[in-house]
Amino acid sequence: MLPKPTQFSRVEIEFNPDKVLEDYRLAVISRQCSLLVRKEVFSGRAKFGIYGDGKELCQIALARSMRLGDYISGYYRDQTIGVAIGDLTWPQYFAQLYGHPDRQFDPHSAGRQMNNHHATRWLDDKGEWLDQTNQYNSVAGVSSTAMQIPRSLGIAYASKMYQFREDLSELKEHFSKDGKEVCFTTIGDASTSEGMFFECINAAGVLQIPIVFSVWDDGYGISVPIEYQTTKSSISKVLAGFQRNDQEKGLEIIQVKAWDYPGLIQAYQKAAQLAREEFVPCLVHVIECTQPQGHSASGSHERYKSADRLAWEHEVDCNVLFRQWVLDQGFASEEALKEIEEAAVLEARKYQKEAFSAYMASIEPDKKAFLRVAQNLMESTNEGNLLSPILDELKQLPYPIFSDLVRAGRKTLRAFRVYQGPAVKLLRKWLSELEERNRRRFSSHQISESVHSPLLVSPVKPIYKKEAIFVDGREILNKSFAHFLEDPRVFILGEDVGKIGDVNQTLAGLQEVFGDLKITDTGIREISIVGQGIGASMRGLRPIVEIQYLDYIFYPFPILSDDLACLHYRTAGGQKAPMILRTRGHRLEGIWHSGSPMAVLINGLRGIHFCVPRNMTQAAGMYRTLLKGDDPGIVVECLNGYRLKEALPENLDEITVPLGIPEVLREGTDITIVTYGSMCRIVMDASETLSTMGISVEVIDVQTLLPFDRTQSIAASIQKTHRVLFADEDMPGGTTAYMMQEVLDKQGAFAWLDTPARCLAAPPHRPAYSSDGDYFSKPNVENVVDTIYEMMRESDPGLFPAIYF
Repeated sequence: MLPKPTQFSRVEIEFNPDKVLEDYRLAVISRQCSLLVRKEVFSGRAKFGIYGDGKELCQIALARSMRLGDYISGYYRDQTIGVAIGDLTWPQYFAQLYGHPDRQFDPHSAGRQMNNHHATRWLDDKGEWLDQTNQYNSVAGVSSTAMQIPRSLGIAYASKMYQFREDLSELKEHFSKDGKEVCFTTIGDASTSEGMFFECINAAGVLQIPIVFSVWDDGYGISVPIEYQTTKSSISKVLAGFQRNDQEKGLEIIQVKAWDYPGLIQAYQKAAQLAREEFVPCLVHVIECTQPQGHSASGSHERYKSADRLAWEHEVDCNVLFRQWVLDQGFASEEALKEIEEAAVLEARKYQKEAFSAYMASIEPDKKAFLRVAQNLMESTNEGNLLSPILDELKQLPYPIFSDLVRAGRKTLRAFRVYQGPAVKLLRKWLSELEERNRRRFSSHQISESVHSPLLVSPVKPIYKKEAIFVDGREILNKSFAHFLEDPRVFILGEDVGKIGDVNQTLAGLQEVFGDLKITDTGIREISIVGQGIGASMRGLRPIVEIQYLDYIFYPFPILSDDLACLHYRTAGGQKAPMILRTRGHRLEGIWHSGSPMAVLINGLRGIHFCVPRNMTQAAGMYRTLLKGDDPGIVVECLNGYRLKEALPENLDEITVPLGIPEVLREGTDITIVTYGSMCRIVMDASETLSTMGISVEVIDVQTLLPFDRTQSIAASIQKTHRVLFADEDMPGGTTAYMMQEVLDKQGAFAWLDTPARCLAAPPHRPAYSSDGDYFSKPNVENVVDTIYEMMRESDPGLFPAIYF
């Protein structure tokens, strides 16, 4: 049985009639804008639409409980919140619907994200932080379900850091009001089935941070009803064990109906106060939500909802019942409400038309320029028959966009390929300039473009005494981390990093020196660890989060890929999160502690600098480079390097390693080997053996996979040796193939080869356990020697006779 609407909550709140009517106006215009989104998609003027109809009232109540400096880390239906707090305008809402790539019209994403993905601009045009404390803050939206939850944990965790750490007092100016900020995060009920939601609920209860989770419960996940989604068909019942009590900390769980305006206002006032004043995490479960237009513009909910359900949704529509409550309270007459409703229809249409006209107007100059160039081309060649079909095709388009112009320009150049006069050159120039503008429109800010870019950090090489002291690699890192932690912004969190100083002792003793809010142990919860880091780094802090082993990076991989890696890009330079993820991999023992799945990672994490140090001195320099910059980064330390001896540099606290600049470890003349990480030792040992066989090997450590060889030094080496082997511990077709493409395709090194380039990778399976497992599951010295020897034998079989056959 579908529940019938009951009486509105009786609350001890004195409502201001003017503010109530202001809320009603907002609810009505938000609904009208949602209706227009669907129409615009069906008309063909927009690609896809997502809207917040049915959630207007709960979003208004949430917004009214926010204060300047608070954060909303929502999902893709929170348009009413955005407008209520002044972080979104309706023209921006429609500009985003059309994909307008001008930041003046869509400051949230410059047309890169579909509508309802909001992001306050936290950075100025130079990439410098703006003040987050005197505005309402929207954390950049994501479409991946539940993806907004982990970084919300970090946003709230930063408030705890700012409140309880005195050394952050100077940093508060732009980022905190003594830790009194609340992070509000929203999610649909179906997405609460995601594991990351449950993990973060548990983490919030442990951490006791100022976060308010809101669950919009409309009974469906697209077409799947709640009984297939949630145990007991109620997320608040499922989470009842998290409810705090007089003896135990936990969450405050509040249930309220989506149409109950006074109940919603009271619920959010209570949740906000508990979170802000007492650091009690809260969950507000908003039930009896509706979706008047269904899930999105991609389909109709009439296909999966019964007639009774549809009728019930109409009956309990939050706007309909809010209207009735306003009348019952005597806050407005029927005529006054009709006037508001009629005005909202006109106003929404006005905003939509203005946004679409502005979008079309932005394309018009390039369209006119093309038509001028085309006319000039036609007059100078007298070949109108070649151009007319292209122009006719363009004219038939009701709403030509930038890609239509580029397509027409390319077709025209192909049609006039036999002509090389001034008119053709003018067309090429027009097309080249348009494509460059479109590159900026749609591909800028994949990484930092500010003066703080880590790519601009000058290298500082290690300096050693004549009689250098040799220490374990772990001691190099221990001394380095101790220096990094002197920066108030830097903190480290992860499993076992605190009391025992991590599993490899690189942090041994540092928690005792710096305290447990600087080096913090966590549970086994990789997703929320990374979420803590992402959110905190959005608020001016510089977290180093640890994933204990590289193979475990696939637990948080979705948020690294869908949130962190593309954050700066999808906000067109508006937000950044310079978190550093620390992990360890390559050689050790066993299937889950010796992985090197680099190709999987680098191809999913473009936008994050990916460092693969061969030893701990180099790792220390990479951490320092990343900390001097403002991009996120990953450092993969060598698992078998912590107890290997390294010379202790005199200038350990100054070393920086340049990103994207390979290092020549050994000079040679016969062949170039390109590698990284633990393979450097294997290759160097093999090179010694090869030298006794008359083969001179040049060994290059790429140092970072993202970016990769910005100076094209590998191509320069191949120009000298005319042969190249790409070697690593990834699986076949992985990073060796990536490196080969970078060098042969992008650097053009193919022209210098006398022998086909080769790749040497691991077998196509996980590494087996034991020393024999390591030997037969990873490239070894003998593999490298034999592969190089065979390559040399191809050139001179007389000088290099067959060995094994």
